[in-house]
Amino acid sequence: MQDKANEDGNNKSGDLDEQALFFHRYPRPGKLEIQPTKPLGNQRDLALAYSPGVAAPCLAIRDDPNTAADYTGRANLVAVISNGTAVLGLGNIGPLASKPVMEGKAVLFKKFAAIDVFDIEIDANDIDSMVSTISALEPTFGGINLEDIKAPECFEVERQLREKMNIPVFHDDQHGTAIIVAAAILNGLELAGKTLSDVKIVASGAGAAALACLNLLVLLGARKENIWVHDIEGLVYLGRETLMDQWKSIYCQDSEKRTLAESIDGADVFLGLSAAGVLKPELLAKMAEKPLIMALANPTPEIMPELARAARPDAMICTGRSDFPNQVNNVLCFPYIFRGALDCGARTINEEMKMAAVKAIAALAREEVSDVAARAYSGETPIFGPDYLIPSPFDPRLILRIAPAVARAAAESGVAGRPIQDYDAYMDQLNRFVWRSGFIMKPIFNAAKNAEKNRVIFAEGEDERVLRAAQVLLEDQTARPILIGRPSVIEARLKRFGIRIRPNVDFEVINPEDDPRYRDYVDDYFALVGRAGVNPEAARTIVRTNTTVIGALAVRRGEADALVCGVEGRYDRHLRDVNQIIGKREGVCAFSGMSLLISQRGAIFFTDTFVSYNPTAAEIAEMTILAAEAIQRFGIVPKAALVSHSNFGSRDSESARKMREALALVRQRAPDLEVDGEMQGGSALSEPLRKRAMPDSTLTGEANLLVFPNLDAANISLGVVRNMLDALHVGPILLGTALPAHILSPSVTSRGVVNMAALAVVEASNP
Repeated sequence: MQDKANEDGNNKSGDLDEQALFFHRYPRPGKLEIQPTKPLGNQRDLALAYSPGVAAPCLAIRDDPNTAADYTGRANLVAVISNGTAVLGLGNIGPLASKPVMEGKAVLFKKFAAIDVFDIEIDANDIDSMVSTISALEPTFGGINLEDIKAPECFEVERQLREKMNIPVFHDDQHGTAIIVAAAILNGLELAGKTLSDVKIVASGAGAAALACLNLLVLLGARKENIWVHDIEGLVYLGRETLMDQWKSIYCQDSEKRTLAESIDGADVFLGLSAAGVLKPELLAKMAEKPLIMALANPTPEIMPELARAARPDAMICTGRSDFPNQVNNVLCFPYIFRGALDCGARTINEEMKMAAVKAIAALAREEVSDVAARAYSGETPIFGPDYLIPSPFDPRLILRIAPAVARAAAESGVAGRPIQDYDAYMDQLNRFVWRSGFIMKPIFNAAKNAEKNRVIFAEGEDERVLRAAQVLLEDQTARPILIGRPSVIEARLKRFGIRIRPNVDFEVINPEDDPRYRDYVDDYFALVGRAGVNPEAARTIVRTNTTVIGALAVRRGEADALVCGVEGRYDRHLRDVNQIIGKREGVCAFSGMSLLISQRGAIFFTDTFVSYNPTAAEIAEMTILAAEAIQRFGIVPKAALVSHSNFGSRDSESARKMREALALVRQRAPDLEVDGEMQGGSALSEPLRKRAMPDSTLTGEANLLVFPNLDAANISLGVVRNMLDALHVGPILLGTALPAHILSPSVTSRGVVNMAALAVVEASNP
């Protein structure tokens, strides 16, 4: 059986290796590329980017070096530097072989904190050559991240660089690990009812990461006399000479004990940064009540969690692995520490900034888990407790908590070269990065917070995404949610997902199985559909089982201001119910659907993406005008392009003629709207292309509203562009309803639900 298990493990490892090699090689080698941030489309662009225009910023920086942050990317550029002497799990593999790891680190910086990185692998092993090489790079970078440099050289390299350089130098293997470990220990001790100054800490491992962890814990209140450090020679004790150095010696114990088994008696915390299997199950019996076990050796920890839990059911356990709870992962902190340090122009990353990061991470773990983080887990959503001492690396709030805390600490400790003046504006900036919808949606959320008609009814009130959205809406005071669902189910799911809001306390619930308004709802519904093939018995059944019908009736009766549905089920069925009960706005011939895509390129609206299969010219004109009105709610001036395979009469097909006719109708009905067509997609998004085909086009710049000739074209384009640009989808936004109602898609996230609820509130208050 053991041989079979080993064979399966080897097969899995081999498969992963093959997949990793393919991943790194195709479709092009490596994980990074360089993208220009300025247009280079013509001779003038080239003259501005290079000679002769580039002389102006060069001279400005010569006269005032601080302006480098204004005219170059230096303030957002970090060097990830390694000599490959201590690559995690691989050892001393050399600088060239370490490059995939450094590229990976660069990708994490960009993904999690929008920081640009050059990975630099140096062929330098002695301290002097490393310091000389790295310090010479200061003019290029806003910060230095040292990576995978072996101890004890890493300590001295970092110390000398921090003395010589006027930018942050951060050895992540030391301090990143230490920050996460400290946050976990603070939270674990809180749950155990213990204080850091009183607990006994036993460490296995005395390398860079272990000593950095202990140093930071001492800064936070741990006492050196309570810390017992072990390495391959045993206890670090007073008088020991073998394998000792100045960094390790500060933790010498005046004791006759020599082994881990002897010193672990009464330990509250075990900190393992050593080797697999070091902590035997029988040793756990000697530890104090509610021990905290930090078994961080990778890939196999000092003790496997299941063994530790069997020996000590009251233990709290952290590992470095993603397949167990409480993963100590450096990505929890290093991108956000650098984000805060770069944004305030910090000259170093000092102890105050590290402690601020520790406290921010520990505090975040005590908050409710976000929907993005929850999707990273299988099974039940974790809640602060023994199995959830530190946040998930995928929690988008990490940057919102850590970066401002680090920037504040830098300013208060006097190392910020450009202290942040407006933290509200800074939080807005970070929020825009986190959600990508932040900037575009900001006018909507501002208007929603001041709206009087803010009761939004959700047809799928038992869905996790809706429950999470309800909490956000309540916390931000954006809307008053009304959830349709069984109270017992809602209550159970709130508890399961760790959401603290409560039904009929924080929000209203309509129970489809038992609501006092049921008979009134049935009468109202039958009055609307009784001549559309629905008999009284069917009406009673539908009102009891169809939550979209219930929600639409509530809006029609004035018991709610807007409806959000469609998280589950088919779009056309929800639309049928909305049409029968809420109906169309006066003067509107047909519903239409508009979608917003937000990417690094900006915001662009598509219509009709969900409703009209093959609209007439009159319907296209109507949806264009309705879409333009809706776009103005975002504080955006609409610029509409009626797109086609034909470019200003180049083809005379039926669909091209339809778009030309629609343009004439739009210009007649909305003469102030900036619109043109029919045109190809390239012409819509490129003024030079458009001017080449039609010099007197009435559309300027890039179109931000693309109007398509049919549903196939619109929906296919939406899906392709969304995936190619990795764009955020807001919508679909249903246009033309008599009262606010929106039908979402089953792929929507809870943030998408929040966005649409806010938009519905604004529509209800400003019809």
